[in-house]
Amino acid sequence: MKAMILNEYGDHAEFQLSELPLPSVKAGHVLVRIAATSVNTVDTMIRQLGKDLPLSPDLPAVLGMDFAGTVDAIGEGVTDFVPGDEVYGCAGGLADLQGSLAEYLLADAKLLAQKPKSLSMREAAALPLVGITAYEGLQRANTHAGQKVLVHGGTGGVGHVAVQLAKHFGAEVYATGSGEKQLGIIGQYEATAINYKTEQVVDYVAKHTGGAGFDVIFDSVGGANLTNSFAAAALNGQVSTTVSLLELDLTPVHFKGLSLHVVFMLIPMLHNHKREEHGAILTKLSEIVDAGALQPLLDEKQFGLAEVGQAYDRLTSGQAIGKVVVEI
Repeated sequence: MKAMILNEYGDHAEFQLSELPLPSVKAGHVLVRIAATSVNTVDTMIRQLGKDLPLSPDLPAVLGMDFAGTVDAIGEGVTDFVPGDEVYGCAGGLADLQGSLAEYLLADAKLLAQKPKSLSMREAAALPLVGITAYEGLQRANTHAGQKVLVHGGTGGVGHVAVQLAKHFGAEVYATGSGEKQLGIIGQYEATAINYKTEQVVDYVAKHTGGAGFDVIFDSVGGANLTNSFAAAALNGQVSTTVSLLELDLTPVHFKGLSLHVVFMLIPMLHNHKREEHGAILTKLSEIVDAGALQPLLDEKQFGLAEVGQAYDRLTSGQAIGKVVVEI
């Protein structure tokens, strides 16, 4: 099979087109013919940082976590899939798991689900990592109808899904962004757009919550922005984040009685821990998509397998709006 591999790590490490042996099917796994894969921030971090990240695979490496494709063969014990099924998932590209920048991927069946019928392969490939992350973060914060939810980074990979899912769960949704295009996209999701460059936290909290704060905050920006989330949260509020790799003063968290949820969705892949929960979330996401309540946002630029390096550069440039997808 054809695959794009890295023989070195670094900011400008180049992917090389190579021929690799077809993976052998084993118990509990399915062999998927890949149609498309998407690029996530963690993929670009692996390329840049290599073994400085404990989850990076040994070289030569086949990266790529998300995918959509067709089941080619099933291993012993697999009962939920048959050859020919169109599936999607997030199942490789880290540690000892081969990634999806290849024509075929051997994936643990627990990490897969039937692809949403209403999405193309390209669209479906954009959804697994960000969809699972957004769903988990909102569920852990017990998001439900009647709440006011603020999503930081409302047009980002995770953020745009969180906005739509929070709406689906019945919440009143607000989201931060900047620029006419981003704010317009947030509006299309029937959420209230907040321009974080021109509106101060204290001002939009007063404007939209009467100073009480938001019940749930999904911070897909994270890092130093968590201080804004703490400031915007209601008493006993819930804050979910995907980025918490920093030292931070938690005094505001204490005095507001906040609950802080850190979402690290790679745990099931890394530690073979409750992988079936990812398959279950993906199945639920397929239902939500096919009900018309969730649509992945794709960047306007399109890439093929030989253009993987350009796709990674597109995401790291900060110019992409929505998910960057590579068609195999």
